[in-house]
Amino acid sequence: MAELAGSFEQYGAWRDALAQAIVQFRRWLQDSKLLDAEAGRRVGVVLDRLAEDKLVVAVVAEFSRGKSELINAIFFADYGRRILPTSAGRTTMCPTELMYDESLPPCIRALPIETRARAGSTSEFRKTNDEWRIFPVNAASADGMLEAFGLVAETIRVPPEAAKEYGLFDPDDPDQEDGVDAEGMVEISRWRHAVINFPHPLLKQGLVILDTPGLNAIGAEPELTLSLVPSAHAVLFLLAADTGVTKSDLDMWRHVVRDSGATENHIAVLNKIDGLWDGLKSAVEVDAEVQRQVALVSQRLELAKERIFAVSAQKGLVAKLTRDERLLAASRLPVLENALIDLLVPAKQSIVRSQTVSLMERIGEEVRQTLAARERGLIEQLYEMRGLQGKNQGSVERMLLRAQSESAEFEKVARKVVATRFVLNKISSQALAHLKRETLRALATTTHERMSRSWLPTGFPAILGEYFDGVRGCLRQAEARIAEMEKMIVGVQSNFAQELGWSLAPPMAFSVNSYLTELDRMQDVVKGQFGTFVALTRGKWPLIQRFLETVVTRSRDLLMAAERDVEAWIGSLLPPIEAQVREQRAQLIRRAESVQKIRDAQESLDGRISELEGALAAAQETIEELKHQLDRARMVARGSAPQVADIAVSEIPAVAAPIADFQEVERVRQRVSA
Repeated sequence: MAELAGSFEQYGAWRDALAQAIVQFRRWLQDSKLLDAEAGRRVGVVLDRLAEDKLVVAVVAEFSRGKSELINAIFFADYGRRILPTSAGRTTMCPTELMYDESLPPCIRALPIETRARAGSTSEFRKTNDEWRIFPVNAASADGMLEAFGLVAETIRVPPEAAKEYGLFDPDDPDQEDGVDAEGMVEISRWRHAVINFPHPLLKQGLVILDTPGLNAIGAEPELTLSLVPSAHAVLFLLAADTGVTKSDLDMWRHVVRDSGATENHIAVLNKIDGLWDGLKSAVEVDAEVQRQVALVSQRLELAKERIFAVSAQKGLVAKLTRDERLLAASRLPVLENALIDLLVPAKQSIVRSQTVSLMERIGEEVRQTLAARERGLIEQLYEMRGLQGKNQGSVERMLLRAQSESAEFEKVARKVVATRFVLNKISSQALAHLKRETLRALATTTHERMSRSWLPTGFPAILGEYFDGVRGCLRQAEARIAEMEKMIVGVQSNFAQELGWSLAPPMAFSVNSYLTELDRMQDVVKGQFGTFVALTRGKWPLIQRFLETVVTRSRDLLMAAERDVEAWIGSLLPPIEAQVREQRAQLIRRAESVQKIRDAQESLDGRISELEGALAAAQETIEELKHQLDRARMVARGSAPQVADIAVSEIPAVAAPIADFQEVERVRQRVSA
C-alpha cells in the first residue's frame, strides 16, 4: 500500500497548497479592496469543494467474488490482519461505505432494513440521524474493528410478506421461493446501508470505498445504479478466475457498471488466479491459462485487455502480512495497485486543477479590468493636469465644466445597469421557476398516478419516458431564458464599449448539456432496470414504486444542482460591469474634485500632479502584483511550486499585501486534509 498511500499523500499535499494559494489570493484581494461580494462567494465555493473533495472507489461484484478480501489486501494490509470479514458465502449483505469524517468518532452508522417499507431513498435518510443506528468502533484494535465490521454481514429472518414489502422477495421467482426455510421465514440483510467511519490514513486523505452487495440486492436498491456507482471515480468490477464471466456477472456489468457512466474509469479484476496455480504446470503454462481467461473476459465484457487485471487478493494479503515478496509478485496485486494510482489521482487532480484555475483566471480577469480602468482614468487625469500647467484661470474653469459634464453624462449611461438588473431579475425568476421542486413534484405526482392506474405494466416504460421528457423540458426552458440573459448582457457590454470605450470579457458560457447527459444516462439505467431486475407484474408494485421514488429523488438532486449553478451564473453577470461603473464614477469624481481644488487654489497644481503620479505607480504595481499572485496560483496548481505557507516573506514584492495570516491558512489546511 506504500505507493498508493504515497500517491494519495502527495495529492493531499497538493490540494492543501492549492487551498492555501486561494486563501492568500483572497486575502490579497481583500486588503487591496478589490474583492466584491460575488467574487468572494465564488472563492468560498472553491474552498468548500476542496475541503469536501473525495476520491471514491466502488467495488462491484456478485457475492463470493472476493470483494472484501481485495479491499483488505489493497487498502488495509498495514493493520497486520484482515479488517473486513471474509468467509464462504456472502459477507457484504448491504451497501457499505468506508470513509473518514473527523467531526464524528470512529463508528458504524447503519440504516435498518425496515426503512425500505417507508417512503424515502437512502440519500434522504442521510439528512437526519433519527433512523440510523450508531455503533462505536475501537480504531486502535484490529480485532475490535474486525468484530465491529462484521455488523454489515448481519441478517434477520422475516416472513416472506415482510421481505416482499422490502422489495427483497419475489414469490413468483422459483429460486427465491427455495429460500423459504422450514419455519416459513426468509433470511435478509439486517441493514439497508452502512457507513463505516474510522481514521485510516488513506481515508483521511479523502478516499471513500463503496463495497456493494450482489446483483439481487443492487436491483432492490436503485440508488446504487442511479447515483452511488456512477459518482465513483473508479469502479473495480470483480470476477472469479475459476468461473469466468457468468450470466449474473454479465447482467451486473451491463446494467450496473457499464451503464453507470463513462467507461474510462472502469477496471475489471479477475480474482482468485491462485485457483489456476498447478504444481504440475510450469509458470509459463499457468501464465498462458491466465491470459486465456483475460482474453475471454475482454471479449465478453467488450473491454480492452489493458483494463483487465488478473490477481489473487488472498495471496496478496498473505504476502503483505508475511512480507513474502515472491508471493506478492505472484499475486500480481502490485500491478493492480499501480493501475489504481495511474487512474485515480491524475484524473482527479486534472479535474480539480481545471476547475480551480478557471475560477482564479476569471476573477483575475475581472480584477484586471477594474485596475485597467483605474489606470486609464489616472493617465487621463495626469494628461489634463499637465495640460493646465501655464494655463490661466479661464482654462481651469472650462476644464471643471467639462469634467462635471462628463460625470453627468456617465451617470446617464450608468443608470442602464439598474434597468438591466431589473430585467435580469425578471428573466432569472422565469428560468429558475422551471427548476424548482414544485415543478418536479407536480410531474412526479402525475407519473405516479398514471402508473397506479395502468392495467398494463408494459406501459410503465413509456410513462417513465414521458416523465424524463418532462424533466428534460424543464432544463430546456431554463436554457432558453439563460440564452436571453446572456444576449442581454452582451448587448449591455457592447453599448458600454461604444459609449465609454470599455473592454469587458464576455459572460461565461452556460450550458445545460451536462445535466441532460446525466438525465439520458439515468433513463438508460431505468430501461435496463425494468428489463432486467423487475418482472413487470402487480406483485412487483412495491419495488416499482420504490424505484420511481429513487428516480424522482435523483431527478430532484439534478435539478437542484442545476438551479444552484444557474443562480451562481446569474450572480456573476453584472458584478464585473458594476465594478467598472464604481471605478469609473470614482475616477470622474476625483477628477472633478482635483480641478475644483486647483481652481479654488486649495492645493498647487504641481502637488496634484505628483499625487496622481504616485497613484498611477501604485495602480501599475497592483496590476503587476495581481499577475504575480495568479502566476503563483498557477504554479501551485501545476504542482511546480512549494506550498504557499513555506514561501519566504522576502520573496513577496514590497507592494504586495501581507500573506494570508497563518491561522486562516491552517484552518483551511485542516479542513482540506479532513
